[in-house]
Amino acid sequence: MKTTLSCLPCFVRQSWETVRLATGIAAKQEKIMRRVLRMVGEMDLRLPPPLMAQRIHRVIREESGCDDPYRSIKNRHNRQMLRLYPQLRQQMEQAEDPFAAAVRLAITGNIIDMGATPDLQDDQVFRAMEQATSAIISTKMIETIRQAADNAQLILYVADNAGEIVLDRLLIEVLGPAKTTLVVKSKPILNDATYEDAVSAGLTEIVSVIENGSDAPGTSLDDAPRSFRRIFNDADVVIAKGQGNYETLNDVSRPVFFLLWVKCPVLAADLDCPVGTAVVHYSRPPAQIAAANGGDVCHVE
Repeated sequence: MKTTLSCLPCFVRQSWETVRLATGIAAKQEKIMRRVLRMVGEMDLRLPPPLMAQRIHRVIREESGCDDPYRSIKNRHNRQMLRLYPQLRQQMEQAEDPFAAAVRLAITGNIIDMGATPDLQDDQVFRAMEQATSAIISTKMIETIRQAADNAQLILYVADNAGEIVLDRLLIEVLGPAKTTLVVKSKPILNDATYEDAVSAGLTEIVSVIENGSDAPGTSLDDAPRSFRRIFNDADVVIAKGQGNYETLNDVSRPVFFLLWVKCPVLAADLDCPVGTAVVHYSRPPAQIAAANGGDVCHVE
């Protein structure tokens, strides 16, 4: 997915939010932001937004000396979701369809995105969790995931954010931990989940966890080590969470299930749905779509 002009103000806003977390020294903040503004003015709009963000955040970390500006926020979201985990697990297990409830909970967790919603409040998260299992999502797409997962020997689950990763655990538990491999970022970027967050969420105790080789807020196969590309291509099912993974993986040459909460007008236009929509989107290569005679790859009913 290419970067649009509408993305540029978002890069600047996101950069300023990160700079303020990274350093409180005004002179250093100004120096970083001036460098970021020059970068934004020279960006190649043919690249996906996460690859642009990757370059900006490398500069912020380099200039500020802060390797993980969002660490305390990630820790807080992990603790918050872990406190809710027993209640949410019960909510899922008591649902009429626990698998569908787990999908809805995992998608609702995607609202915990400090890149897109830096002003997210705890009460917004709590309200979303209360309403998660009733979120309107295409039942056809939920069935498509269920059938694909049931028939799979290897599921690759590409995580997005800290905090959210606790909700991913609920879905992984119903998908089958023994046949699922979880993917996290190799280095800190925004509030994206790293191996440390997978440990905090207890996921390393139940599932194989690997890193994607990148510090982009998405998954760039060009950055990925050969071992990751191999498992990405060999997996029977790939499930990718969040906007950044959609922006970097939507055009790859293999099918991917994207689970996300639409928080951005640019993404909403690309997916043809309103901001605030819970989405399951099945992305297939053009040849497969043609073979299916234009079959349903839609994300909402």
